[in-house]
Amino acid sequence: MAIKSILTVVTNAAHAAAQVDAAVTLARREDAHLDVLCLGIDRVQTGYYYIGAGPISPVMVQETLDQAREEAKAVEAAVRQQLNPEDIRWAIDTAIAQLGVIGPEVGRLARFADLVLVPQPYAKGNDPECEAILEAALFDGRTPVLVMPRDRFDANYGKHIVVAWNQSDEAMVAIRAALPMLKAAARVDVAVVAPPAHGPERSDPGGMLSQFLARHGVRTEVSVLARTLPRVADVLCRHVDDLQADMLVMGAYGHSRLREAILGGTTREMLEIARVPVFAAR
Repeated sequence: MAIKSILTVVTNAAHAAAQVDAAVTLARREDAHLDVLCLGIDRVQTGYYYIGAGPISPVMVQETLDQAREEAKAVEAAVRQQLNPEDIRWAIDTAIAQLGVIGPEVGRLARFADLVLVPQPYAKGNDPECEAILEAALFDGRTPVLVMPRDRFDANYGKHIVVAWNQSDEAMVAIRAALPMLKAAARVDVAVVAPPAHGPERSDPGGMLSQFLARHGVRTEVSVLARTLPRVADVLCRHVDDLQADMLVMGAYGHSRLREAILGGTTREMLEIARVPVFAAR
């Protein structure tokens, strides 16, 4: 399946230029239509109430909504100015949402996109809604995401891709969704971290996946990696660095979001430390 519809969600006019430029470059490369959601965030109202919470003044409600509306207009103006000279197919949608209920608004558009481009969440200095937008695309929209580090909003990725393979359903969903990029890559490395000694692929880790990809015209190499570091994410990042790869494909949230948020997990850890774009799906 080709990538023909790309969505990106912009919430900060100051960060719009690099993010939109990356989305435009990707849309041009894939010959895809680009949709941009300019979203004003009401960060004061969480979107729900709890027992013991005091009354919220109607004036305060109106002020925060007005502020979110002004932010959305500023983002739209910045994005529109940047997109007007571009020769790609694009459209802009503008909305406001409370921080606690971003999911439905983002998911509504994400479900009709082939890929959602988002800035790296969890990183220092990022807006608090970045995590909510990413999870809305994955869970509400059921759409793959391309997570871009703030210092890597450029077109120099996808030539050498590492695929994280752990035999999970999420990993397979991500690999299928990433096939257009995998087919265009010059080199693809399948990384298997500490495969189980008695698992179904014990005699040939990554072998069936390599065969599957080869039938799609993707030539691969398989790297079986020992877990020499405490976290799988650290092993994968070191492998990406050693190979000088420029992109990682992985399944996302094999455990629940709540469990990963409290106890940690490979998805969250990878998105915290990755220095290359990460293509993720579940």
